Amino acid sequence: MSQKPSFVYVTYIDSTPERVWEALTDPEITAQYWAHRNESDWQPGSRWAHVRSDGSRVTDVTGEVVEAVPPRRLVTTWYDPNGPEDQEPSRAAFDIQSYEGIVRLTVTHTDLADERAHRDVSGGWAAVLSNLKSLLETGKPLPMDLRPK
Repeated sequence: MSQKPSFVYVTYIDSTPERVWEALTDPEITAQYWAHRNESDWQPGSRWAHVRSDGSRVTDVTGEVVEAVPPRRLVTTWYDPNGPEDQEPSRAAFDIQSYEGIVRLTVTHTDLADERAHRDVSGGWAAVLSNLKSLLETGKPLPMDLRPK
């Protein structure tokens, strides 16, 4: 059995752990930098949904909240509701740490289906987290759509 690909991204944000947590879990804020609303009550075992903020209400990703320790750690499963029925969910962990007056955010996305999924999340996470950083540090997201084409 071969090991499934994983992806790790670390960024440093001039913010507080509480504000980063809020930016990851508040649907109004995620809509600003992700073009999706992350909707859930953020309790372990609860469903979460990654819903387009363009008014279509299309859910592109759904899953379960595995762990929620505000403002330090959030772990969710990721599942494509339009994907094959036999797909296995991947898992994304967000670790938020104070680091010399700023925040170190580490996103670890594991159990990716294959190398194509790894390539897709590599570009996706870089764009989303750059936009998150800009929003928290300047009050506005980057002036372009950074989603991979």
